[in-house]
Amino acid sequence: MNMSRTQLKSLDEALAELLEFARGPLDIETVATFDADGRVLAYDIVSALHVPPQDNSSMDGYAVCCAEVSLAQTQSQGVLPVKQRIAAGSEGEPLAPMSAARIFTGAPVPGGADAVVMQEDCETVDGNSVRIKAKPTPGQWIRRAGEDITRGTVVLSKGERLTPASVGLAASIGMNLLSVARRPRVALFSTGDELVMPGDVAPEQMKPGAIYNSNRFFLRALLSRLGCAVSDLGIVPDRLDATVDALQAAAQQHDLILTSGGVSVGEEDHIKPAVRSLGSLELWQVAIKPGKPFAYGRVQNAHFIGLPGNPVSSFVTFVLLVRPFLLKLQGTTQFATKSVAVPAHFQWARADKRREFLRARRNAMGGLDLFANQSSGVLTSAVWADGMVDNPPGQTIQYGDIVRFIPFAEVLG
Repeated sequence: MNMSRTQLKSLDEALAELLEFARGPLDIETVATFDADGRVLAYDIVSALHVPPQDNSSMDGYAVCCAEVSLAQTQSQGVLPVKQRIAAGSEGEPLAPMSAARIFTGAPVPGGADAVVMQEDCETVDGNSVRIKAKPTPGQWIRRAGEDITRGTVVLSKGERLTPASVGLAASIGMNLLSVARRPRVALFSTGDELVMPGDVAPEQMKPGAIYNSNRFFLRALLSRLGCAVSDLGIVPDRLDATVDALQAAAQQHDLILTSGGVSVGEEDHIKPAVRSLGSLELWQVAIKPGKPFAYGRVQNAHFIGLPGNPVSSFVTFVLLVRPFLLKLQGTTQFATKSVAVPAHFQWARADKRREFLRARRNAMGGLDLFANQSSGVLTSAVWADGMVDNPPGQTIQYGDIVRFIPFAEVLG
């Protein structure tokens, strides 16, 4: 296909196209609930029971009948005999008339009791009676059956990406196994003869022009956080034949091939012709800064995504485009990149025709400070920052302007 410069896509256009290509979900598999954090649910989960299953105490104290306490406070200074002791996991007897039951947090409330008085408002008398010093009200310190979850309700929906809390919620209704989308199989490799792996060459022995391959490390970590099964295929030499061979081999057993570098327009950038020779290239270049040289295509039956070689460009395009693509591929319904409105405590006078993503972090005054060097090669900016300012094309920023801020905490987990 003809990919001229006039076809430079806006981020919104590119993302919409990319999500259309992410036809899923993947195959379904069953995993232990213990191992389900980060996975995407394949079916709704419906509770077969109330949670809690019966009325229970939310305090250590005494289960009483409020009307009887009022009578005792009139006739016997609030003293009631303690006829039973109910611990969590045990089952008490109905409350005897004009008595109290010693009860502990989580224990079922006995029949006839309509309140729990916390032990701080009680005083033991003669070892087997209790003086109720406060006037209870019906329902106090009682957790009602079904207060958390009602039997028959959907507690977790198909397409939800499970969190530690939702895994616990599934366990609370007795789910020891969950049906989830299979992990996406991703082949990862970098291109560039200048790349060197840490540990292979000492810093003082690096040749002129050589750089350590940082992209491979953070991309692998980002993929793992998204629940992917990653095959790290290393560094591919800057040759067309080597690039074709690597792509062809990776396509055999992977859902996605993710590359870093080689997607620009230089003579040593071989990704574009290699992908075309094996499949198709559907998307090429996006109007964002950093990150313009971004590519999507197909290599046989596998998806292909090519990221820029500059580390910050690679990082930003992963967050904005690859992350939602992979979430959609797993069947999730929640893949939008969320932003919040925050005042800028900086000035940005260099408006760009492309949509910019500026690395920034919150300060103690509730505003945003900007990292001084916004170059696409300065990975320090992504470490120092706790998010990015989403700045529209042609927009300058004055101190105090309200800007859209994408917290990394929203997109890196």
